[in-house]
Amino acid sequence: MSLVTKTGLRCFTRLIPQIESRGYSTKDDLRSVVGPNVKPMDDKRQIMVPEQTDISCLTGVPEEHIKTRRVKIYVPAKNAMQSGVFGTRRWKIDFDTRERWENPLMGWTSSADPLSNMAVEFKSPEDAMEFCEKNGWEYYLEEKKEPKFKPKSYGANFSWNKKTRVSTK
Repeated sequence: MSLVTKTGLRCFTRLIPQIESRGYSTKDDLRSVVGPNVKPMDDKRQIMVPEQTDISCLTGVPEEHIKTRRVKIYVPAKNAMQSGVFGTRRWKIDFDTRERWENPLMGWTSSADPLSNMAVEFKSPEDAMEFCEKNGWEYYLEEKKEPKFKPKSYGANFSWNKKTRVSTK
């Protein structure tokens, strides 16, 4: 059971004996902090957060990197060096390329863009779109490309027909 004070602070009554037993305060001190007009709160209220919340002002990224960004939402292609498809399950976001320059001493490519190397993965394209909308970025969705499987028999590996034969000349 919890108590609500005049100021709207919530105090859990089950913690009062624990606080008293540890010697932090007496019951009178605690009542003086909580207040004499404490009423029990039985109903559970939920905090309502607005659907569309713009968090771009809280990220610390300069304004020119927030409002003028274009984001691509896509599923990455299968790694050509591996036979598995593990990296193709999640959706990623990728930012458009900003100005880059080459460091004259080392030859490294530099950028003043703090978001250029950010890699964020999402379970669904809807999650990625919601993330972009919260940050105030324009986005476009690249549809997922499903691989087309050609049914083959085991004997097709050893067949010698003109469709699969590759000339060496």
